[in-house]
Amino acid sequence: MQASFPYYSDPSFTVFKVPKWRADLYKFLSVNIWGNIPSNLQRAFSTWYSSLYNKPFSKTIIAPYIRLNYSDKNYLEKFKPPHGKTDFECFQDFFIREFKHLPKTDSPYVWPCEGLLCDEERLENLRLVCIKSDIRTISTVFGVEERQIPKHYTFTNVFLHNKNYHRIHSPVDGTITRIQHVPGDLVVLRPWIYKGNPSLPAFRNERYNIDIQDTLGRTWYLSIVGGPAVGTIALGENIAPGNTVSKLQEISLFYLGSTCCMAAPISPRFHAKDTFVEVGVPY
Repeated sequence: MQASFPYYSDPSFTVFKVPKWRADLYKFLSVNIWGNIPSNLQRAFSTWYSSLYNKPFSKTIIAPYIRLNYSDKNYLEKFKPPHGKTDFECFQDFFIREFKHLPKTDSPYVWPCEGLLCDEERLENLRLVCIKSDIRTISTVFGVEERQIPKHYTFTNVFLHNKNYHRIHSPVDGTITRIQHVPGDLVVLRPWIYKGNPSLPAFRNERYNIDIQDTLGRTWYLSIVGGPAVGTIALGENIAPGNTVSKLQEISLFYLGSTCCMAAPISPRFHAKDTFVEVGVPY
């Protein structure tokens, strides 16, 4: 798979063609077995697991991981350690790496994250989803009332693979009008195991919902969704209701697995489902 614009990333990404029987098995294990474990236990295990990547010994994983997952062997030169550190002291530091220089673009609307665009559809065409015998609509993902999001809006879901950059940035200039934390499960995010419904985890997993009103008065709805092994989802500096944000300003970061959903007043102009998107690329 190739990136649509020649920016910073290593866009190689395999969209796995999992046989239906195997996808059904993985879905059963994720939703019916792991998903029925109490959420607090899922979270406790995920926190413990993710803590292993904070240990100094995990630093030894970084070099072989880069060799295995990136064709660009100088990939890491585009980034710097987080939190003002001078070195990557553990694998988690690599996972939450920061750009040395953010991508530049003249577009007023940009993608807020990097990964596989696994779902893209106008709201009026989206199907209902049944979760534990409860019928849910797309408004459930963003924690708003039914019909609050206009039907002409477009829903997108970007799956962030472990190798992808794991910070979320603002897609527009605007003002934060709402932040909502939704407790939930941490079922597996891999979209290829949910045949016909790659966004199912976004309806039930723990997430932060952030609404941004752009300079034209339109609301962009973001849902930052956690998955197994997510220790936490951390909001960026000065990310609070009433504060203004500029395009590409950091909104949040993930400590391991993640997905970013968005309901936007316009449709993607250069990307379709099952293509790779990057931070800062025109939306």
